[in-house]
Amino acid sequence: MQLNQAPIAEAGMLIRRPVAEVFEAIVDPAITTKFWFTHSSGRLDGGKPVQWEWRMYGASTKVEVSEIVPNEKIAMLWSEPPTTVVWTFTAMPGDATFLEVRNFGFAGSGDEQVGQAIDSTGGFSLVLAGAKAWLEQGLTLGLIGDRHPKGISAG
Repeated sequence: MQLNQAPIAEAGMLIRRPVAEVFEAIVDPAITTKFWFTHSSGRLDGGKPVQWEWRMYGASTKVEVSEIVPNEKIAMLWSEPPTTVVWTFTAMPGDATFLEVRNFGFAGSGDEQVGQAIDSTGGFSLVLAGAKAWLEQGLTLGLIGDRHPKGISAG
């Protein structure tokens, strides 16, 4: 990272499933709830906001897709204040997909932005690991729910 450059959260994972299947796992809440949020008001689609919920934490966020290119890219705004999340899907040999996520546009002081980027990187790393386990092995690991168990503060 260059000096005075805004921090960016980045995470990536090779998932040994075809790109169309990995893409669908992010846009279809019936699949995404197996490894990330607990409830959604609908599929990710351009032009209509959806609400995602993590009921174990009593948390939710509005998600607005700004760009969607099937099997290639999803760009969205989420959180409050809003940040940009860009998912990139790259087809790899052997019916595998490299799924990369970048989150940027954090608000606050420089130190606050860095803290948010670090938290986001950790969170998206868990999401990608959970997606890999679900899509490759059919395993629901409960990573997101176990990240902040009751009685343990978030830092």
